[in-house]
Amino acid sequence: MFRDACEARERLGLQDRALTVLDALLTFYPEAELNSDNGLVVFPSNAQLSVRAHGITGTTLRRHLAALVEAGLIQRKDSPNGKRYAHRDKGGDIEQAFGFDLSPLLARAAELAILAQEVAAERLQFRRAKEALTICRRDVRKLISAAMEEGADGDWEAIEDMYVGIVSRLPRNPDRHQVEAILDEMQLLRTEILNLLENQLDSQNMDGNAVHNGCHIQNSKPESIHELEPSSGKEQGGAGELEVAPRAVAQPLAKPEQMKAFPLSMVLKACPQILDYGPGGTISHWRELMGAAVVVRSMLGVSPSAYQEACEVMGPENAAVAMAAILERAGHINSAGGYLRDLTRRARIGEFGLGPMLMSLMRANVDSDRKTG
Repeated sequence: MFRDACEARERLGLQDRALTVLDALLTFYPEAELNSDNGLVVFPSNAQLSVRAHGITGTTLRRHLAALVEAGLIQRKDSPNGKRYAHRDKGGDIEQAFGFDLSPLLARAAELAILAQEVAAERLQFRRAKEALTICRRDVRKLISAAMEEGADGDWEAIEDMYVGIVSRLPRNPDRHQVEAILDEMQLLRTEILNLLENQLDSQNMDGNAVHNGCHIQNSKPESIHELEPSSGKEQGGAGELEVAPRAVAQPLAKPEQMKAFPLSMVLKACPQILDYGPGGTISHWRELMGAAVVVRSMLGVSPSAYQEACEVMGPENAAVAMAAILERAGHINSAGGYLRDLTRRARIGEFGLGPMLMSLMRANVDSDRKTG
């Protein structure tokens, strides 16, 4: 009951110190559990109660006792002279006591348990809303950055201003309802951005050759395999082109940790086949994508060492994205393991980036949907 009261303290309008006083009162009850058969009145003096309440002052003690009475957790049982004491029989058993009656706490045990469950559920909902907002903010920020870096059509500065405006409306210490309201706005903006990108892809002329569209995957030995896309200059710090650069012209070196990550929703739109290998045919989190990538790695015959090297160079999330992209084009690749090693090598020296690769795969998927539709 005490733990439930602590959980529901805000609903009861109690401060932490009031609960400290309640805990001190309970220590004067002689039994381990409250039982109306044994009487529920405790009668400590203020001095005794103050000691067990960690030495709070008399004024503070009286204020929090009044708060417990007002909250309906205890009630006063006053003696004629206002003192707290008990009458005992010849055997030493209490016949009548004057002090603080704990029976309201016992009577409200079920109610307090329900309140505690509601508070815990609301706290969980609040935490999940904050986590969802964090993920959505990151997705929108990365989508806007990717669109600007890839030169996508649209007033991306205005869209960025919308993003900044939404973020600025979030208070420093928001409640759950404020977080959920901002989350709704941010999710709507993310949907609008994705729709804008998809509409642009759908309107493009898709009959160009695969190399020109930045989606060239060569069917050859591992030694001569080229990446799906070279990195963009803004993504990796070099002057990348959409065409595959000759090996003799080395791109500027880039640290592996500089490799950009992209929203999971964008990855799944570009690489929908990976969904078949997620739990229940769905992927909702990066951990599920990485688990699916391990399954695909084994299925395509990629060695654990090749995948481990990719994880070390690209990062676990980006390596999983690369694996999903290889799955999308598995029919065009002779050796998935050799191909992944080549991508890893190019990522190590800054010649491979995920941004152009994902945009290319999204264009290919949009074209495929248009033809089948």
